[in-house]
Amino acid sequence: MADITRIGTGPRMSEAAIHNGTVYLAGQVGTPNASVTQQTQDCLAEVDRILATAGTDKTRILSTQIWLADMADFAEMNAVWDAWVPQGHTPARATGESKLATPAYKVEVIVIAAQP
Repeated sequence: MADITRIGTGPRMSEAAIHNGTVYLAGQVGTPNASVTQQTQDCLAEVDRILATAGTDKTRILSTQIWLADMADFAEMNAVWDAWVPQGHTPARATGESKLATPAYKVEVIVIAAQP
């Protein structure tokens, strides 16, 4: 049976869990009440940080879910995403609208990645 490694384990959740070379990240949010652009940048910076801690990077992302509090922000979020995601390594992705944990959050990014 394969071990599970956890990163940034707290009383409620871990930042990531790794099993059989697959890295599952918790949902990442940005600075509360910041713009969609800033929150998306914050989310993706946290994804980069956690993936590095897990020994991988954004070129190894398999799947991404992005939740927006308002789909009217889709283009603004995508402008940040498109500048960040490495061409030729774009993951499977879904984006939807959802009420997030608090009204201060406009974007949440959830990633699954492979280790090398």
